[in-house]
Amino acid sequence: MKKKTLLSIISVVILIAVYGYEQFLNSNEEGVLIEAGKTPKAITNQYFLPTSTTNQVVHHENYSLSYSEKHEQAEWVAYELKTAHLSKTNHKRPYFQIDNAVKTKAAHWRNYKKSGFDKGHLCPAGDRRFAKSAHDETFLTSNISPQEHQFNAGIWNRLEQKVRYWAKKNDGIFVITGGVLENNLKTIGSESVSVPEQFYKVILDKTNGSIKMLAFLMPHKESNLPLYKFVVSVDKIEALTGIDFFKELDDSIEDTLEKSSSYKNWSF
Repeated sequence: MKKKTLLSIISVVILIAVYGYEQFLNSNEEGVLIEAGKTPKAITNQYFLPTSTTNQVVHHENYSLSYSEKHEQAEWVAYELKTAHLSKTNHKRPYFQIDNAVKTKAAHWRNYKKSGFDKGHLCPAGDRRFAKSAHDETFLTSNISPQEHQFNAGIWNRLEQKVRYWAKKNDGIFVITGGVLENNLKTIGSESVSVPEQFYKVILDKTNGSIKMLAFLMPHKESNLPLYKFVVSVDKIEALTGIDFFKELDDSIEDTLEKSSSYKNWSF
């Protein structure tokens, strides 16, 4: 066999090997994302998950969500935040990834490019610093919503920090958050990702066997008002969203707690 022919064959073999390895990496990466959508562990307490108006609930290792294909984002993201989850470890920020566990396909992060809006986390990366895998899981595109920077870095960030404070004080709370998704919202990107005009956060604490709730509804704009000014009843958020937040609770407890907008049992 001529030397030139032998070199050509070797080159072809090398190219095939490189291509095969790249395909293996790609399939492996996709498999990790799909694997992240399996049945949740103890960190996501299914007993307190809200109803889904879209019938598309996705369970990740460290949070669950209900995806709205119409609005290309989650109508809610829910997770438990315990004292043990709180950490100051700073992990390197990963690239955002499309959530392949969403059957109808989650929106691409490019929709946010040059839109003027932040990729606002619903389950904050700051609530999942206890492990790099948990932190990186919050960078799936099903966990983000368009947020104005001054809102995201301002009043919304203040609320997220307060949630961590309550988690530490009460040794664990359950958090549900999302944008109010309704008709005729402004959209961004080629996939028409809706821009909510309001965002909500609902918190449930079951410390020592007793249950209390607190709900916030915030206009999507910068604000210097104190957090308690945004406290509303859970019933109000349910009326706006069509979501039933705590249907598994005893009706008498649920009805009493969800109609209240009192924050006297919470320290601000």
